[in-house]
Amino acid sequence: MKYALCLCCLVFATSLAFAQKPKTPKGPVPDSEAAIKIAEAALIPVYEEKQIRSEEPFVAELKDNVWTVFGTLHCSDGKGGRTTVCPGGVAEVKISKKDGRVISVIHTK
Repeated sequence: MKYALCLCCLVFATSLAFAQKPKTPKGPVPDSEAAIKIAEAALIPVYEEKQIRSEEPFVAELKDNVWTVFGTLHCSDGKGGRTTVCPGGVAEVKISKKDGRVISVIHTK
């Protein structure tokens, strides 16, 4: 009886030792909200907060495990309103979904 109990404990302990943590499919940058926060943190020291806030809202798109975050261009429509269809550029940041690394930071023209 003691032998069977020891054997069961040994099998249980061995299975715990080799158990793997469940893999998180989402990764360090799981969604567009997280990607945008990382992008803003990278952009503000380079382009200043006033410029970056003027390009809100930011949009994040995921392709091949790389988030591309870019701002929205706002221009006067000539009638007292604003439009996003105009010449100019916005900030753009590429971020690795797998490790959160900032791949590139640019501002288009």
